[in-house]
Amino acid sequence: MRRKVIAGNWKMNKDIHETANLIVELMDRMKDFKNQVDVIICPPYTSLVVAKSLIKDFPIKLGAQNMSQYDDGAYTGEISVTMLTAIGCQYVILGHSERRQYFKETDDLINSKVKKALSAGLTPIVCIGETLEEREAGVTDKIITTQIKGVLRELSSSEVEKIIIAYEPVWAIGTGKNATPEQANQVHKLIRKLIGQLYSWALAEKILIQYGGSMNAENAASLLSQSDIDGGLIGGASLKSDAFVTIIQAGVESPTH
Repeated sequence: MRRKVIAGNWKMNKDIHETANLIVELMDRMKDFKNQVDVIICPPYTSLVVAKSLIKDFPIKLGAQNMSQYDDGAYTGEISVTMLTAIGCQYVILGHSERRQYFKETDDLINSKVKKALSAGLTPIVCIGETLEEREAGVTDKIITTQIKGVLRELSSSEVEKIIIAYEPVWAIGTGKNATPEQANQVHKLIRKLIGQLYSWALAEKILIQYGGSMNAENAASLLSQSDIDGGLIGGASLKSDAFVTIIQAGVESPTH
């Protein structure tokens, strides 16, 4: 049985004061149904310490939005895995579509980061997804297959079991376009099938696959009720406590698979 995972990717939003205010609001709104789904927040680097101090006795888990593939050295502006674990991070988002688009991250680079995260005990939330041009060209399956094989290259079954995959159709992020629940679930089924073919069907049934295509308070329940959608990687809606908690509640009320 796969437990729902709702993760908030705050992107480049919220200073330390705004972070504290949002977390206090979240904890107050979550008190009636905490522990029923896994909830992760991923604030900017500058807010990680204050976030950790506030959630230390509450069942919200901490993640980062990215990290370097290097342990240390002359890499100005980069953040290492040991820096994240020292703060208390348990998760890290890797390969987000914005990292791929704006910073030209490749499957090979993401694969090296995944390996680094796993070696330090961090759970990678590994993002994949097609652009609008790729979907309209009818190559969604090809793109997803290539990305899955690339980001999971040389990983063992036991390592893949520790990963969360986030499917984020790039064409449905902040564009006003939305995948239907059935469209989203179809790609989740493809991802699960690929894991079964590359590793085992037992692993395919265990692995958690989040949806990251502009899930919000209005569409969360219909998306999370789908057979192969195990949670959400939430962008803009995670910046407002009422919307984020509505999504968490939809996860609590959705069927488990």
